[in-house]
Amino acid sequence: MLKNPIPQVTDPLQYRAIGIVNGKFTPHDIEQLNRGLLTDNNGKQIETVVLGKALSLLKKHIDLNKNYYWVVYPKNKNTQNLHLQVAGVWDPYQLNDLPNDSEQINFSKLLEGLGLKDNYFSVRGKLVFVNKQKKEIVIKINSTSNLNNKNFKLVIKGELSLELLNNFLSLDVNRDGNTLKLLKYEVIEKDLSKKN
Repeated sequence: MLKNPIPQVTDPLQYRAIGIVNGKFTPHDIEQLNRGLLTDNNGKQIETVVLGKALSLLKKHIDLNKNYYWVVYPKNKNTQNLHLQVAGVWDPYQLNDLPNDSEQINFSKLLEGLGLKDNYFSVRGKLVFVNKQKKEIVIKINSTSNLNNKNFKLVIKGELSLELLNNFLSLDVNRDGNTLKLLKYEVIEKDLSKKN
């Protein structure tokens, strides 16, 4: 069975911001591989940090001259300055029992089979701000896995009704350069302000 780079949700109110981006990672310093630039297929560069668990993978298995599908967490302060954190690499050859014949297997078709595509992000969190003029929304994501309870906000280009404020939403988002753009959304739970 093919491993999905973006796992299924385990809890209806599961917060997350995770995506997949195809590109080539170039570290700023070859001695310190954890910081660098991810260059996508259109030549757009995104400031990127490789998280600890992915760093050993990078050192042992990644050819820095090749493109890979990177599993990433997005961060931003506005819609113009996307920053990525690499959590892993999606490589069907390494993670599954597929023959290693790149002529026969099309990675983007494999992704489509999983209901995904390059530059897709799954974002789940509380809608905390709507800017009608700029056509931007802000989603608050609570990091439940971290003991410090580090919450963060993600700015997404898109239009939503003010009536959706404080609702828990599941969003399908697409990356366009350094901007995250809303494709579609679903209300998972209404008015979280009464609960948090």
